[in-house]
Order: sequence, then structure tokens, then C-alpha cells
Amino acid sequence: MFKKSFLALAVLLLAIISHAQVGIIPQPVETTVATGGGAFRINRQTKIVAGKDLQNSVKFINGYLKKFYGFELASTKNAKATNAVHLRAGKIAGLAKPGYTLDVKKTGIVIQGSTDTAVFYGIQSLIQLLPTVKGTDLSVPYVSVKDYPRFAYRGMHLDVARNFFPVSFVKKYIDNLALHKMNYFHWHLTDDQGWRIEISKYPGLTTAGAFRDGTIIGHYPGTGNDNTRYGGFYTKQEVKEVIAYAAERYITIIPEIELPGHSSAAIAAYPWLSCFPAKETSIPKNASEASQLKKGKKVQETWGVFEDIYCAGKDSTFLFLQDVLDEVVALFPSKMIHIGGDEAPKDHWKICPSCQARIKKEGLKDEHQLQSYFIQRIEKHVNAKGRTIIGWDEILEGGLAPNAVVMSWRGEKGGIDAAKENHFVIMTPGSHVYFDHAQTRDKDSVTFGGYTPLEKVYSYEPVPAELPAGKEEYVLGAQANLWSEYIRYDSKAEFQIFPRMSALSEVLWTPKEKRNWEKFQAAMIRQFQRYDLWDVNYFHEK
Repeated sequence: MFKKSFLALAVLLLAIISHAQVGIIPQPVETTVATGGGAFRINRQTKIVAGKDLQNSVKFINGYLKKFYGFELASTKNAKATNAVHLRAGKIAGLAKPGYTLDVKKTGIVIQGSTDTAVFYGIQSLIQLLPTVKGTDLSVPYVSVKDYPRFAYRGMHLDVARNFFPVSFVKKYIDNLALHKMNYFHWHLTDDQGWRIEISKYPGLTTAGAFRDGTIIGHYPGTGNDNTRYGGFYTKQEVKEVIAYAAERYITIIPEIELPGHSSAAIAAYPWLSCFPAKETSIPKNASEASQLKKGKKVQETWGVFEDIYCAGKDSTFLFLQDVLDEVVALFPSKMIHIGGDEAPKDHWKICPSCQARIKKEGLKDEHQLQSYFIQRIEKHVNAKGRTIIGWDEILEGGLAPNAVVMSWRGEKGGIDAAKENHFVIMTPGSHVYFDHAQTRDKDSVTFGGYTPLEKVYSYEPVPAELPAGKEEYVLGAQANLWSEYIRYDSKAEFQIFPRMSALSEVLWTPKEKRNWEKFQAAMIRQFQRYDLWDVNYFHEK
């Protein structure tokens, strides 16, 4: 018995050492390190061989080499070149799409992908085999990799409404997703504290809705106000630029336009969207001086949930949202459009004559069913454009829209209930994948609250044990959310996502049975070195 245990431990230790030496995160399906070691060397003389359909991968690897090592690989059409990196796309027998193989041998490096997307994922694995220090003679260990993702949806979210991030950072954020083999970027573009996307038909959304007169200082409710006008937005041209940038990295951007709640910024621009246009916005104790002097509707300067939401009784509200969504759909090629649906207080609806008339006319039971009516009416419009809506799990209340995808954040119950009804779900529970939470029990910085260390993220299993057999197929995958109430700067955003993004990438990519916390920790030794090479800010518990 002791001998068997010792042998099992020895095998595990060897696997951990091997994984640390190779250090690919997320861990591939199969990795075989050559017996006896050895390495291929990439240098200025190394060539790259690839067809026209693989130029995204060529561009990415050359961009990476130029940025971190100071040189690029020249292209050649010589398919028999030995000192070369060969990229090939085509069907691979016995390998699921988008799967790839990566072989590093004395004669060169070959990445074979079932699709151009798969080749790009192979490039990310090759990048992780490169040295973590700058140089022009790069040693790549002899290794053979066979790999494909576990989940179809592997995502990260970024809230740019509470605090605005420039296009340059959004692109860097997308690069980080690509380096972790993630394929969805959830762009939270509107909320109570700011409207961040240009809408031609309603210019007030950005001239008025994109700016607030100040921001509370410190944790809610704040110790004061900075009394500084703050805001920003993305022009349509900038949005197109970011979409194209993401597409080159095989990342789909899902835009989010919040409704019916979290709509203070839109209402500040167009008060008639409210149930009570003449009613002044309630301001917090620590409101800015400008806000205290201003009459009427205002963009919120603090965090939380607010009672002034879109009026469900006026047809003009729906016409406005349809116009907005038409422009959003025209910009974004994503098949899925996120419409929020969370945290919508019904206080105004309960006393609004128009909303109550709507309830009576449509034969609805209550305000929860009115929200369901609201969501379903929007869904019909979006479906007519050939798109599908995603909503936070509150859209289950009052009855789920027929074709909606549910994003489950209040635990997993919403996702489980939706999957039982044969709706696709994306898991994003606050307990495990809210990256605005602290990473240590000691206060490392001002954060939203909660404690989500690296190991907890790594332990997450997106397919709930409570899900009935046969319903697993409705779990598309998962994503982490980065809400920005307390994240004003790029460096803070990086600090919150690293190293947790690395853990999440393995949760979403690697087969469940292959995941191993000890092996992951061993691989993270090199990953932290790679963070230093990338010059990103990250948390590392000493």
C-alpha cells in the first residue's frame, strides 16, 4: 500500500515538475515533453510559413515578438523550411473543433489547427513556451501538444460605465483575453453613472448622459465628493476599431445596454423616459456641489440601485430603446446582445398611471410580470434583427422571454432554472468570478467587497451538480465580471484580474478531470514571470 502511494506521489510530482517546465496555461488536453529534453531556437533567422487565411495568427505572433523581444519573423513560402514555424489549417482526425496540435522538434515548429481560430489558440500555447526574459535567441522546449476547449463560451466582462477606460486599455484588455484563449468580451456600456456609446439619433446620451458632476470618495456612501466633472464615451468609429481589433483575435464583443433599470444616465439626458419626468433625481448625502445646485434629472455620482427607471407604460420608451438597439446591432456583429434586466426597482411602476394602465391592458398579474412584458417586447425586436438577447438572471422573474440566454450572477439557481427550461446559460456567480472582490483578507486596496482568492476561482465548476442529467449541454460556459465602482485606473483593473484570469482560463478550457491545483500553482511560477515581461500590474500573495 505504501509503495503504491509513493509511486502515485512520485508520478504526480514528476507531472508537476514537467508542467512547471512547460507552463502552458490553460493546461492543454495532452502535453508530452520529449525524453531527454532539448529545445528549438527561434531567432532573427527563423521564418514563418502560413497561408493567407492564417495572417491573423502571423500578425499576432510577430506583434508579440516585436513588443517583447525586439524582432519579427520573416515569411517564406518554402513549405519544407526547417528553421521555421509552420502554421496549417485543416481537418484533424479525432480532434474536436476548434482543436489544434503543436509540435516542437529539432526540425522546427508545426501548429496544425482544425480551423484558423484553432491555429490562433496554438499560437497562444507557443507564446507560453517562450522565455520569460527578453532576448533574441529564444529557446522553445521540445514538446507535443494536443488541445481543444471544454466550453464554447469563455469570457471576461468590463464595466466602463461606472468608470471609463480609454480605447488603448480596452485593446490591451482584449489582448489579455486572447493570451488566455478566451473568446468573448462583455462590454458593459451603460449604467446609472454614465452612458458610454455614441447613438446618432439621441446625441444627448453622450453630451449629457456620459458625464457626471462628481464622484463619491471612498467606500459607499463615501466620505465626501471629489467635485470633479467626470466621464467619456466611445464614438462609433472607435467602437468599430475595437470590434475589428477583437475580431483579429477571434474574440466576439457582446455589448450591454441596460434596461429597464440602471438607466439614470439615459433619463438624465431624456427625462421623458422616466415615469415621472418632472421629479428631481434624489441625490446622495455626499453629492457634488454642482449636483446640489442643479435641478431636474441627474447622472448618478454614487453606487447602488436607483428607483428612477425606464417607464414601462409609455410606447415612447420602447421606440427609444428600439432606435438605440438598432444602432447597436448595426455596429456589433455579435449574435448575442445583452440587455441587462437586473436590479430594476418597481417603486415608480407601482404608482405610475401609465404602467398600471399597461398592466391592466395586457392582463398582467403584477409589476414583475410587467418587467417580463418589457423584456419580451424588447426581445421580439432584437430577434427580428436576427439576434438573441442575454439578460441577468432577474429576467426569469415574471416569466422568461422565449429565446433568451440567461447570465446567472446571483449564485447558480437562475442558471439551473433556465437550463431546466432548455435555455442556454452562462455562469457568472458572484461567489467565484466577481473580480472586483478582494484577493486577500487583508485590505490590499479599496474594493467592492467579498473575498475571492485565486484558489477559489480555480475551484469553480461551471456545470452545477444539481443540474439534471442531459441539461449540461445548455451551459455554454462562464465569465468573470469586473465592475468598476472602485476601479478608476488601468493599473487597478489589471491588479484585480491578474492572476485570477489565468485560473479562470483553465476552468473554462481544460477538461475537468485534468485540472489540478498543485500543477496549476507550479505553472504559475512562470506565469508570474510572464506578467513581469508583459509589464502588467498583478496581485501576488507573499
